[in-house]
Amino acid sequence: MTFFNETWLNQTPLFKFLEPNEAKELLKNFENMSFAEGETIFDFGDSGNCLYLVVSGHVELSIRDHTGQKIILKVAEPGEIFGELSLLDHGPRTATAIALETSQLACLGREDLIHFLKQKPEASIHLLSALGNQIRQTNNLVRARVAKNANEEIAGELGWTQKMADRITELAGSMSFLLANLIIFLVWIVVNLGLIPKLIPFDPYPFGLLTTGVSLEAIFLSIVVLLSQNLQATKDRVRADIEYEVNLKAEMEIGYLHEKVDQMNAVLLKKLDQIEKNRKGNS
Repeated sequence: MTFFNETWLNQTPLFKFLEPNEAKELLKNFENMSFAEGETIFDFGDSGNCLYLVVSGHVELSIRDHTGQKIILKVAEPGEIFGELSLLDHGPRTATAIALETSQLACLGREDLIHFLKQKPEASIHLLSALGNQIRQTNNLVRARVAKNANEEIAGELGWTQKMADRITELAGSMSFLLANLIIFLVWIVVNLGLIPKLIPFDPYPFGLLTTGVSLEAIFLSIVVLLSQNLQATKDRVRADIEYEVNLKAEMEIGYLHEKVDQMNAVLLKKLDQIEKNRKGNS
C-alpha cells in the first residue's frame, strides 16, 4: 500500500503549490478509502460529495450509450483526480467509477476543496485542465444524441435532387397548382377559340400544342412522384431507426432503474441485518 503523506500530496499536479505545512494541514481533511478489484466506487446518477485522488491502483470511469454498450471515458492512475464535476456543481455523478484492481483512494469533501482553491487560486488551473480534458474525451467518444429530431436527420441524408423532387411534389399536390392549371387551360381555350376579339388564335382546335404541353407535364410529374415515393421510403426508414433507438433507450433506463432499486434493496437489507445484530449484542 502506498504511504499517503504530504510529500506524496505535493507530487500531484493539483496540490503541488502547497507549502509543506499547508499540505500537512490539508492532509487532515482527506479520508483514506480502499476498494477491492471490481468494486463500485460510485454509480452514474449518485450524489457527489467528495473528490477522489488515486493513491494506488487504477479506477475506470465509464458510461452507457443509448444501445447499452459501455463507453470507457478514462482510467484514472495514481496521482490523478476524478469525481470533481459533481463536487463543483452539486449535480449527480455523470459516470460510473469501478476499481480495476485493489485501489487506495483519498477523498476530499466539497467545503475543504473550496477552501483550498480560495487559498491557492493557481490550483484552479489544474482543476480546469482536468475538467477540460474530460470534456474533450467525452466529446470524442459520445457524438450522437439519444433523442433525435426525425426531420433534421432526414434533411441531413437527402441530396439536392431529392429535396427538389420533394418540393415539386408538394407544389403539384397543392390547391394553388390546381387553380393555376385551370386558369391557364381556360385562358388558352378561350383565346384559341377566337372568343376574344383582336387576339389571333395560336393553337386552334383541337389544341395540339396544349395537348402536347399537358402530356409533357403529366410525364414530368409522374417521374417526380416516383422519386418522391422513393424519398418517402427513406424518410420512413430514418423514422423507424429513431423510434428503435428511443425504445431501446427507454428499455435501458428501465433496466437501470431496476438495477438501482436492487442495489438500494441490498444496502437496506445489509443495514437492517447490522441493526439486528447490534440489538442482539446489546441484549
